[in-house]
Amino acid sequence: MKVFQIGAAGGVGRRLTQLLTARGDSVTGMHREATQGETVREAGGTPVIGDLITDSVDDLAQKLRGHEAVVFSAGAHGTGQDKTTLIDGKGLEKAADAAAAAEVSRFVLVSMFPDALRGGEAGEGFEHYAKVKKTADVYLTRTDLDWLIVRPGTLLDTSGSGRVTAGPAIEYGDVHRDDVAAFIDAALQEPRLRRVIVELTSGEIPVADAVTQLAAP
Repeated sequence: MKVFQIGAAGGVGRRLTQLLTARGDSVTGMHREATQGETVREAGGTPVIGDLITDSVDDLAQKLRGHEAVVFSAGAHGTGQDKTTLIDGKGLEKAADAAAAAEVSRFVLVSMFPDALRGGEAGEGFEHYAKVKKTADVYLTRTDLDWLIVRPGTLLDTSGSGRVTAGPAIEYGDVHRDDVAAFIDAALQEPRLRRVIVELTSGEIPVADAVTQLAAP
């Protein structure tokens, strides 16, 4: 499978590239900063410069052509509300439109768990982020793409367990970036898991089994 990753130099993207290439898949990793290219290359991907803010839909479609799936895990990462809107929001819309134009139907979006930081001092910036992410989710669900939206809990950098809890509605919790990447890796191999929203936390079910259960009719 030829996979195009948007946000490939990030914590989930880098791990996913390693998993995909280990199984023999080909990964093109889009990154914004020139210095991130080596991160993509070290993970096993082929780096390509791209910018969700300045690139047009046509620009992105040219990059996507010839691939079989898109994984979008890019984000503004606290660099301001304007960039959150342009990257997490409008950037997702551009990428989805580009995938449709390039005839790449499989599209996986890493979104956010709706209960993130509930009851805490989230602040105006985080509230804006939550609204933008929800609007992006809605936009993707209204396309004709074979979309999958993954909403992980609080992301952890420590080693994953390979076991998760996954479903359309689950209790909030933490999840390792390793296990988010493993879930997406398995989901990309399962074409029946499509046009659904999956919430994801650490749990007791092996990742592959969780994907199989969700894909079962």
